[in-house]
Amino acid sequence: QVQLVESGGGAVQAGGSLRISCATSGFQFDRYFMSWFRQAPGKEREGVAGIANGGGTTYYADSVKDRFTISRDFHTNTLYLQMNNLEAEDTAMYYCAAGSQTSRIWYGGRWKNPQQYDYWGRGTQVTVSS
Repeated sequence: QVQLVESGGGAVQAGGSLRISCATSGFQFDRYFMSWFRQAPGKEREGVAGIANGGGTTYYADSVKDRFTISRDFHTNTLYLQMNNLEAEDTAMYYCAAGSQTSRIWYGGRWKNPQQYDYWGRGTQVTVSS
């Protein structure tokens, strides 16, 4: 049974930091491209950061570049997102997602397309107050 379980969200003041996690099971973690998406009320789900199956290639949305860092731990099959210098505009539900690395193309912004992904978590809320 595939599971992606996010944790670590919460409330923080602008300028603060949070690290959110996504614990995975039920699929071969090192064969999947992994990403973080977020969705604010009334807005579409947007790709925040993505990481290739081997961990050597990462992608970021322009809005979070130089503030957020995506990483993955192959010992615990866990995905992370370190978020620094948080802004009120970062307030959203954050979701992790997994897509087969070899059956799809991930560069050129395609990683931002939610339809590329096979599995999703239920999300963790991040709220940033200004």
